[in-house]
Amino acid sequence: MSKLALRAVVGSLLLSAAFGASAAKSAYQDLELSGVMQEIPGVSLRCASKFGGTILGYGSSALLGRVTFLSSDCINQNGTSYTFSDGKFMITTMTGELLFADYNGQFVPTGEGTKYVFTNASFSITGGTGRYFKATGSGAITGGEDMATGQGTIQLKGRILLKK
Repeated sequence: MSKLALRAVVGSLLLSAAFGASAAKSAYQDLELSGVMQEIPGVSLRCASKFGGTILGYGSSALLGRVTFLSSDCINQNGTSYTFSDGKFMITTMTGELLFADYNGQFVPTGEGTKYVFTNASFSITGGTGRYFKATGSGAITGGEDMATGQGTIQLKGRILLKK
């Protein structure tokens, strides 16, 4: 085999190994986060309804560690239920890295006073900073809130792909 052909074969093998190694590092991982939250409803000029909510909270995740989060969304009332849309979620890890997601869904009454639960709620990861810069993924949002106090719980469960 000539030196040129040998170099081409070795180069191809090294390139294939490099692509294979980087692909192996970009695997989906389970993402679960549980937390407590406080929603503050009010006027939101970015919303067609001119009404929205700001949510602040904290929680923990096996993948992310301890986190804080901040979000805002638009709220529309549909009888006794509410739809939240155009939601923007920002999760901050203890290392200062950020994870961004869009979200939407509904909250419906439980029949117990002013308690509501999230239903048909989902999130879609749109990126972040640090190791989450090119992250993608999606999942479901569950939990609930007392509409009289704005206090509640939230759980995110889905998958995340960290791209190198």
